[in-house]
Amino acid sequence: MASTTLSPATPSQLCSGRSGIFCPSQALLVKTMKSQMMGKGKGVRISCQATSIPADRVPDMGKRQLMNLLLLGAVSLTSFLDLSNSLTVYPDWEKIYRTGSSTGGTIAKDAIGNDVIAEQWLQTHGPGDRTLTQGLKGDPTYLAVEKDRTLATYAINAVCTHLGCVVPWNAAENKFICPCHGSQYNDQGRVVRGPAPLSLALAYCDVDDGKVVSVPWVETDFRTGDAPWWA
Repeated sequence: MASTTLSPATPSQLCSGRSGIFCPSQALLVKTMKSQMMGKGKGVRISCQATSIPADRVPDMGKRQLMNLLLLGAVSLTSFLDLSNSLTVYPDWEKIYRTGSSTGGTIAKDAIGNDVIAEQWLQTHGPGDRTLTQGLKGDPTYLAVEKDRTLATYAINAVCTHLGCVVPWNAAENKFICPCHGSQYNDQGRVVRGPAPLSLALAYCDVDDGKVVSVPWVETDFRTGDAPWWA
């Protein structure tokens, strides 16, 4: 049986097909054809035919190295981003709101638009005082002075919960009394007489760098034990 001798090739160098075997490293196409039965055994005749492959079909080494570098860079970038996300420290916004930090609050303004300085305010406003300032979102907001001449930790929104009138403080009655429809609130802004359906909204009141700061109230309403309806 006649045969053609080929140089050894590893399995990774050979790609089998229905019509033959292709060796990319040598650009050879080896076609196999069954021979006729010879004696008691079977013979296989192998013919080797060299074929040309266009240069643009075979990536050169430079292109392979470039693709490997791009793949390595993509993997490294993904790993770096995952690590960065795991190390990122996010601010506790609820804690910021509760502490009255300047990053989460609004500096209170007095009647002429100046920042309210806590020390100066307490020099001119005595115990039990309720005076309007500009608070969160520009809403009229009462600052409350406690009996020990300190600012209360809460501020009271002056907008009536009935139809939105600004409710004045009545020092003689020790109440907020709405002039529009007669709704009344106690000295902490809790509704005690309708037609207003809800208590006045609250805000946290704190001092940051000497200035009075209003911060959104996010906890239970201490006056009613309910969740804050304004939050």
